[in-house]
Amino acid sequence: MNKICLSWSGGRDSMMMLHELKKKENVQGLLTTFLKESEKMMMHEVPVSLVSKQAQALGLPLYPVWFEDTLNNKDYENVMMNALGKLRKEQFTHIGFGDLYLEDIRKYREEQMKKTELELLFPLWGKDTRVLSNEFINEGYRAVIVCVDEEQLDPRFLGRVYNEEFLRDLPDSVDPCGENGEFHSFVFDGPLFREPVPYTIDGSYRKWDRFSYVKFI
Repeated sequence: MNKICLSWSGGRDSMMMLHELKKKENVQGLLTTFLKESEKMMMHEVPVSLVSKQAQALGLPLYPVWFEDTLNNKDYENVMMNALGKLRKEQFTHIGFGDLYLEDIRKYREEQMKKTELELLFPLWGKDTRVLSNEFINEGYRAVIVCVDEEQLDPRFLGRVYNEEFLRDLPDSVDPCGENGEFHSFVFDGPLFREPVPYTIDGSYRKWDRFSYVKFI
């Protein structure tokens, strides 16, 4: 039997990947990257404590991968290869990614994964993002927007729940699944959860370069 670990962001696409695979596959872990100094997820800045609660609510072990705050691409790849090697020692056979249509990202993953014995899964690949966004909502999942790229989306969208109103308010230029990095989300409830994940944000946000992030308290 396949033993699958997911490359896990805690957001909407990761959740729909899990939702899809759980119908017929043996998902046994979530792999997430964090920064050591801040103890927050890379890119999304969700605290490891909150991601851990999310994993517990989903009944899956979390496999954190820790990075120094300053690192280059070579260091990143070395740390990731070490983490993937540990997955193989735990008898994982596959790793899943929630990518939808960006060819360059998929090709990068495929090239890097040639160095491992893990097989790749892209269960959402090619799905219409409007259809997928509606499916997420209709299935009963709930997510909060935790990061926006200010060059693509106004920071006033931070902290909003990902629902029909959110989608209606998005500019036409923004992908409803944020596939071009326009925004990132954190899923806190849904049919696969044993219980909702409680969270609190203080209403302000932190800005770094062109990105803005909610502040969890």
